[in-house]
Amino acid sequence: MSEATSSDMELFDLRIVVDRIEGRSVCGLKVGDYFEVTNSAELRIPEGKHFCMYAIQAVMPLLPAKQRQMPEGDWLEKDSFAVCPDPDERVVMRIERTRKVKLNSGDLT
Repeated sequence: MSEATSSDMELFDLRIVVDRIEGRSVCGLKVGDYFEVTNSAELRIPEGKHFCMYAIQAVMPLLPAKQRQMPEGDWLEKDSFAVCPDPDERVVMRIERTRKVKLNSGDLT
C-alpha cells in the first residue's frame, strides 16, 4: 500500500447525546439531541438541529481520549458522561462510540 492509502491507527467515531436534563434547558436542547465526531475531527450536527457551544466545550476535552481504546481499568474507559457548565441547566451528555475507523496519521498531522 502507498503511504497515502495505508492506515496506521484506529479511532472511534463518537456520538455525544443529551442523556438527561436535570434543570431547565435555556439553550433549547432536548433529551436525545446529539452531535457526532467522525474521522478524527469532523463535527456533525443533524440538519435543522443545533447544539449549544458551551455544552460542546464542556465535553470537548474528553473526546480525544474516548476516540482511543483505553486500558479496561482506566476511568476514561468506564465513564462516559459530561455536564454542561451552566448550573441552572445541568444538561448531562453521554459519549457513545459508534464505530472504529482506520486512519492514516500522516493525513491528520
